Amino acid sequence: MRADLVSRARAGDEDAFRALTEPHRRELHVHCYRMLGSFQDAEDALQETLLDAWRGLNGYDGRASIRTWLYRIATNRCLSVLRAASRRPAKAWDIPGVEPPEPTRLGEVAWLEPYPDALLEGAINVPLGPEARYEQTESISLAFITALQLLPPRQVAVLVLRDVLGFRASETAELLDTSVDSVKSALKRARAGLQRQEAATTDSSVEEAVVAKFVDAWESADVDALVALLTDDVFMSMPPLPFEYQGRDVVANFCALLFGAGRRFDLVPTRANGQPAFGAYLRTPSGTRRGTGLYVVTLAGDRIRALTRFENTVLPFFGLPRSLPAR
Repeated sequence: MRADLVSRARAGDEDAFRALTEPHRRELHVHCYRMLGSFQDAEDALQETLLDAWRGLNGYDGRASIRTWLYRIATNRCLSVLRAASRRPAKAWDIPGVEPPEPTRLGEVAWLEPYPDALLEGAINVPLGPEARYEQTESISLAFITALQLLPPRQVAVLVLRDVLGFRASETAELLDTSVDSVKSALKRARAGLQRQEAATTDSSVEEAVVAKFVDAWESADVDALVALLTDDVFMSMPPLPFEYQGRDVVANFCALLFGAGRRFDLVPTRANGQPAFGAYLRTPSGTRRGTGLYVVTLAGDRIRALTRFENTVLPFFGLPRSLPAR
């Protein structure tokens, strides 16, 4: 069946090509996202991967599966993007009416974007190779994606292929046109450089309760109630703004400034990177509620360990509107 589809696709049959590639499309998109940390860049990389595959079908020799061949193309396409000097830079502060407090530090990953859970179905429950070391939910978390972006491109590729997807060293070497020794060396350095956080599991009923309290505190601008939900070392970031804040008092101060001057928000629930997320809508004097961004909440038991705020440009990824009508 595969040989027939390949033959037909080589003859220009687009339906045959789709039949070959469509079963792998979602997992390839997630693969590109893991490597690039950007939903938009992953979209572009996937399209280029499929175009390269269409053009390069005559070079497919059938020794590897179509899936493995597509991973080879996608990985090398992502490596080209990572090595380019044109990654999006950090942005200047642009929240009107709010003067930012002094940040704890400036973040290094300005282009990070969230990934909608709605697109993960059928993408992270694929069969993994015997070398996989990560749970698929952990390997899509914001903490993991951010940590990957701090590694050199070749180390990112090797770690994702080996530890996330479970390809053997020999398979990874073939995918990357390198030696097994080179793969082993890169993997050793990647593991040493990856700042892996201990994964925290939260019971669904506990998560639901914490999320409900968070929504109540945020929508009522109750800083004290919000602070009670935070861990002592809570971390807040807001790509593409480089400002990062760590510590309960520092984050509380930032939130107090955000709620200042009577600013009030409504939150619309969604999910991103396997975590609770919310579209944030600012209530305006006219009654219309304007989308200002998306918050992703990272839990540790019954507390919030991290808050990541993204710009309103990501709202359409989640099927959320740029504004809501007056209530």
